[in-house]
Amino acid sequence: MKIGHVIVPADALDAQLAFYTALGLTTRFRDGDRYAAVTDGTVTIGLADASQQPVPGRTVLSIQVDDLAALGYSGDDVVTGPHERRVLVTDPGGNPVVLYERLP
Repeated sequence: MKIGHVIVPADALDAQLAFYTALGLTTRFRDGDRYAAVTDGTVTIGLADASQQPVPGRTVLSIQVDDLAALGYSGDDVVTGPHERRVLVTDPGGNPVVLYERLP
């Protein structure tokens, strides 16, 4: 298990990307106007427009796990995307957390 990335709402993707890169973070990749990832080499921040936000308007931690089913998540709770299987849960404080496993 490891922290995958922190997903930050990006209503102004170009401006936000410029802000984070001016701070010294490196752009890992960009998917048009929908999503961009920046990193310090260890932690990744995902800048996501409304269509890519797991919880619109909220910053969300995402944690990569080896096996969602082994943690008890299966069926309708799990969403399969182009690169991962994921489930949205909340921690005891009510904060949204995405658990995901990479697809082979």
